[in-house]
Order: sequence, then structure tokens, then C-alpha cells
Amino acid sequence: MIPWEIGGETELGNCVMLCKACHRLVHHSDWIVRLRDGLPEFIPPAWIDPDRQPRRRPRPDLVPA
Repeated sequence: MIPWEIGGETELGNCVMLCKACHRLVHHSDWIVRLRDGLPEFIPPAWIDPDRQPRRRPRPDLVPA
């Protein structure tokens, strides 16, 4: 994800829906957001997770009903 203020495109492929608090964290900390298989993936800063393991929700079609 590339914020538009540093040249990112304003298009669906470069957007992710976040609550106000998470939006601020992404812009003002070392969290990284990227899309993988069309779903957002969040990489925490090293002070939260030294291994910086990506965190994401499972694909909706893979969640048991």
C-alpha cells in the first residue's frame, strides 16, 4: 500500500478499509500494510513482534460456516 501523499494511486488495488485508530497507527508507526491474494496483510513493528510475522484474517471463502 502506498499512501497517495507520497505518490500512491487512488484505486481499489491500493486501498484498505481501516478504523480511525488503525489508520493513525499505520501512518504514524512502523506497521506495514500490503495486499496478498487480494486481502490486507499487516506486518507489526519489531517492538511488537521481533520476527515481524504478517497478520491477516483468513479468506472469507475458507472460513467454516
